[in-house]
Formats: sequence, structure tokens, C-alpha cells
Amino acid sequence: MSRYVTRHLLWLILLGLFVLQGTIMVWLIPSSWQASVHVTPHFTLVFIMFIGLFHHRHSALIYGLIFGLLNDFNYYGAMLGVYSFGMGLTGYLAGLAQRRQPNLIFYNLLITGVGLLVFELINYGINRLFKLIDIDLQFALTHYMLPSVLFNLLFALICYVPIRKLLEGKRIVPGNSED
Repeated sequence: MSRYVTRHLLWLILLGLFVLQGTIMVWLIPSSWQASVHVTPHFTLVFIMFIGLFHHRHSALIYGLIFGLLNDFNYYGAMLGVYSFGMGLTGYLAGLAQRRQPNLIFYNLLITGVGLLVFELINYGINRLFKLIDIDLQFALTHYMLPSVLFNLLFALICYVPIRKLLEGKRIVPGNSED
């Protein structure tokens, strides 16, 4: 695939994930989960971290800033820039951390999981700093952050191979056991 096609495909995938995480996923997460814990899908963030891991960290920064700002406008209007800052920084740090590790699924998913937790902690810290929330860190960690991180890691595991092949420029061929 040419760079031109890949770049436009990334925009379309990110836009599709943005719509998916805000519409359909609300109905797919069981209500019994939502009674005791709060799970927030961050599919665009997972894809942005994969862009940082497999493509380039500066691209992940730009995509993170843009789609984070879309999240700020669309879902979290109390204060603009929190998601934009968090997604941009997390995508950039994921690309920076990957340069130092071998390109294995374990390391990449570990970087993704740590990145998701860092993103949740950034959001919690900024919202707590400006007194938009008054929730204890331990409660937020067990009822909001860790369930969201685990849910998004499951999504990252499911989508890992197709996204890696797309971002590394390989064709997706059924039965190909290169990975």
C-alpha cells in the first residue's frame, strides 16, 4: 500500500473507532458490569498507541492530539484539552518506549497496558487538580481505571495482528503464519 492510501486509511479507521466507542459499545458492555464498575472504551487511544509502536511516534502524537480534542468536544465538555493532552502524550510515549524493546507481542501489549493506565492516571490527576471530581484514588483505580484498562487491553489483543500488519505495510493474508 502506498503511504497516501495508508494515511487516509488510518484517518478512516480512527474515525470509525471514534464512532464505535461512543455509540455501539455502550450497548455491548453488560449492564451488570456497569453497576459495580465503570468501563470506558478507548479504542482510538489503543489504535493511536499502535501507530506509535509500529509506525512513528510523531504521527501518534498528532493523531492523539486531534482525536483527543474530538473526545473533549464530543463527550467530556467540562474542560477542553484533557483527553487531547493525554492521548497525544500516551501515543508519543508508546512510540518512544517501543524503540528500546524488541518488537514482540508481549512487550507491545505491556506498553499498551501501561499506556492505558498512564492515560487514566493523567485524566484522574488533571480532573482532581481542577476539582472536577472528588473521588479517592483507590476507589477510582479499582472501579474506573483498572476495568477500563483490562477491557481496552482485550480489544488491543483482538486487533493486534491486523493492525500490526496494516501499520508495518504487510498484506493481511489468511493462513500466513509470519507473526
